[in-house]
Order: sequence, then C-alpha cells, then structure tokens
Amino acid sequence: MTDLARIVAMVEPEAQALGFDLVRVRLFGKSDLGDEEHTLQIMAERPETGQLVIDDCAALSRRVSDRIDELEGHGVVLIEDAYRLEVSSPGIDRPLTRPKDFAAWAGHEVRIQLANPVDGNRKSLQGDLVGIAGEPDDETVTLDDRKSGPVSFPLADIQNAKLVLTDRLIAATRPLDTSGVDDIVDETDDILEEQED
Repeated sequence: MTDLARIVAMVEPEAQALGFDLVRVRLFGKSDLGDEEHTLQIMAERPETGQLVIDDCAALSRRVSDRIDELEGHGVVLIEDAYRLEVSSPGIDRPLTRPKDFAAWAGHEVRIQLANPVDGNRKSLQGDLVGIAGEPDDETVTLDDRKSGPVSFPLADIQNAKLVLTDRLIAATRPLDTSGVDDIVDETDDILEEQED
C-alpha cells in the first residue's frame, strides 16, 4: 500500500528548493474510465503570488521525477503501480489544506466535507469561513453555515475544504500570471495542423 506521508516527505523539500510552498499531494486511484494508471497530483504555489506559472510546474515536475527515479535506483519504491505525475497551481477556487489557508481566506465562502458529523448529522457544510483558532494540534475551524449558522469543528476532522468561486473571491485574488500560455496554444495548434496533413 502506498504511504502518502512518505511521498509528501519526498516532495516537500523539492518544492521548497524551488522557493514554492506545497499546498497538497494526492494520489488518485484508477478511474472508472478504464485508466490503467494512478495520478500523483501535486499542488504548489509561490508564496508571493499564490500560484505557479507553467515553467514553475515543469521545473517541479522534473525535480520530483528525478528524485523518484533516484530513490527507485536505491530500491525505494514509493508508488507500486504505474502512475502519471500532475503538477499544478491551486487555482482561484483552491483547496484549503493548511492552518494558514483557513486564516488567510477568512470571510470567503467555502465548501467543507467532514469526517465526523456536526450540527446533528451533517458532514457537508457551505458558508462563509469565520477563521481558525487554537493551538497547533488542537485547532478549531469556525464556519457560518448557510443552513445552521455558526458551527465549529476540529481542523483534523476536515476531509476536504475548497473555496467557492464568487465575485468577492475574484476581486480578492491577485491577477493570474498568464506568461507561457501563448506558447502552449501555439504548440497545440502545430500538433493539430500536423495531424490534419
């Protein structure tokens, strides 16, 4: 079985070496569509912008791939089966994964899935994030839920949390850096033209 904590421990220093903060690492199983590979998804960001540009994604992908190859050369296998590596920026409607995310995005609308029910029998909540309080290892997140009003729960109980795309979020987000996008479009157009010939 794949140990995600070991993968995170390997990826984080590679991201930090490039000046990036690691946002999330996930390993998706094989899909219902018949994919024969897992997907190792890595989300990272530049602390000053909250995003990565395409060249940043490529640089991190190369570092992680090289490190995995190096480890496998020493007999350390982190992922047993075939997989594809996906490196991306978290985007505007980003996942919230770290305590600092819950502090930084207070006042914005979020969608949260919990491991343990709150407010009776609810595990799915949506509303404005009030914030996070408490000591490390005992932090509590508070949300002004649309259905039940303010509700608090341990950070450790959150299975998934994501910002909801709203006008307020768009206004609060730094403009995205689109450098390199034209290069991708041009290369894609060239490939399509070659296929038509």
